[in-house]
Amino acid sequence: MTDRIDPTDQSDQSDLLEEKRMSDGLKIPPAGGLDLVSVGALVHRLDPGIIPWRKATECLIHVSGGEFNVAANLANCFGMNTGIATAMVDYPIGDLIAERVRAMGVKPFYKRFAHNGVNGPNMATVFSDRGYGVRAPVVFYNRSNEAGGMLKPGDFDWDSIFAGGIRWFHSGGIFAALSETTGEVIIEGMKAAKRHGAICSFDLNFREKLWNIWGGEQKAVSVVARIVENVDVLVGNEEDLQKGLGITGQDVEKKGKLDPSAFFGMIDQVVAKHPNVKVVATTLREVHSSNRHSWGAVAWIDGKTYVSPTAELDVYDRVGGGDGYASGFFYGLMSGESPEDAVKLGWAHGALITTFPGDTTMATVDQVRAFAKGGSARIQR
Repeated sequence: MTDRIDPTDQSDQSDLLEEKRMSDGLKIPPAGGLDLVSVGALVHRLDPGIIPWRKATECLIHVSGGEFNVAANLANCFGMNTGIATAMVDYPIGDLIAERVRAMGVKPFYKRFAHNGVNGPNMATVFSDRGYGVRAPVVFYNRSNEAGGMLKPGDFDWDSIFAGGIRWFHSGGIFAALSETTGEVIIEGMKAAKRHGAICSFDLNFREKLWNIWGGEQKAVSVVARIVENVDVLVGNEEDLQKGLGITGQDVEKKGKLDPSAFFGMIDQVVAKHPNVKVVATTLREVHSSNRHSWGAVAWIDGKTYVSPTAELDVYDRVGGGDGYASGFFYGLMSGESPEDAVKLGWAHGALITTFPGDTTMATVDQVRAFAKGGSARIQR
């Protein structure tokens, strides 16, 4: 007679999930009041579609922020309990953004700022058309007097936020680059999350223009190094690893955008510099035109490498695909999926996000799982 696990025996189920989680080198808490909390800056993105901004007469408004996108995707698509610790300005744009945060099912932890009616503090604005065909998308910003950049250590009561339990804490390089204090907020949050037993992840998201405002690449490497001391899961492509961590790498253009060897070839340097890192992951994207991309994903997990299939995507809006991968990948790891399946879930979710307007998910978990198993779109195996 075969031994069977009673599905009502939560102890046995928890043990099985814990065993699976340990196989990837991560000790992810099996339960918590919050599955994930992100710290970062909320922005609103103005999107005129395929019309260049210099000729635009109307636009859509998308609420975004790399750290928020991960929390929003996990809540709205994957049904997880997530939160965002961030700045919020009490004025109509802040109200609009807060409404979208609620709509995505993310629990907010706001440090509030009063707007003076003239010049801020402000919620940052991103201007981004979609391009079309041979015409690339164009992105520029107004982050002047941004409330998110004013956040500093002590603004959040982390022990109170994590009091009900926290499984995963996330942030990213864009938030770290906003000011001399935002990196310190990330470090403070990660140290508190570690005390509560959480996994910490960081998306390098290196943005040279932001770092150049107050310190440049040398400062970036210094700040990011102190952040990554607390990190278990690192997200970033070859350029992010080189510029964010200050390590050397191959010429990606020579190897090809879909060739994972350049990425995997840098892992030994990453782990030698930051031995606490157990997972490094990224997407692979070959852009044929603004609307046609080849899409893949890879991960190094506790010494083993995993590569997704490659999909040919018809892209509606490319923004948010990387955050889509990160959130689907995190979901797989937190849910006890195999490392290979976690990579495929992230790859599938990131691909689906490129078919929607905006930066956050409109997909269902069933759609993600179906695509991860090989449904729709042409897949090259």
